[in-house]
Amino acid sequence: MQLETKRLILRPWDKSDAEELYEIAKDPRVGPNAGWRPHQNLAESYKIIGDVLIAPENYAIVLKETGKVIGSIGFQFPGQSKLPLGRDEAELGIWIGVPYWGNEYGLEASEAVIQHGFRDLGLTRIYVTSFTNNENSDRLQQKLGFRYRKTIEEYYCPQLEEYRAVNLRVVVNPELEI
Repeated sequence: MQLETKRLILRPWDKSDAEELYEIAKDPRVGPNAGWRPHQNLAESYKIIGDVLIAPENYAIVLKETGKVIGSIGFQFPGQSKLPLGRDEAELGIWIGVPYWGNEYGLEASEAVIQHGFRDLGLTRIYVTSFTNNENSDRLQQKLGFRYRKTIEEYYCPQLEEYRAVNLRVVVNPELEI
């Protein structure tokens, strides 16, 4: 499935995206804020596409204007997420490459995916987490209408091999709110 916004195409990942992924995922300002280590080489990016990114409801964020991959967005469902999700709930994850920060691409992509989750997937709640020191992610989540639930002090990040504090937020399907 592919989703489109005014400036973006959200499409499934392909192994041919490895070079563009590596270019944005090697920057140390991206991965550690999203819970993973910067990519070390093209082979690693290629492997991550196959092992992680090619998954249901996970999308490469592509600029319509240039056709370049600028980030990733997708859902994790019960059994994939570390959160105790119900059968009609999901966790949303998103990251944008540094050269594309400050253009509200994350907001645009997130709005489309959240709408898709509620409308097409029948989700009742969507959760997000962000490290407590990630102010950019916090601002994005608040713009999207996510409400703070709690701070989880000991959240294990297996790719970083460490525990970090995260803020947990949720947005409820507006059709279910009274």
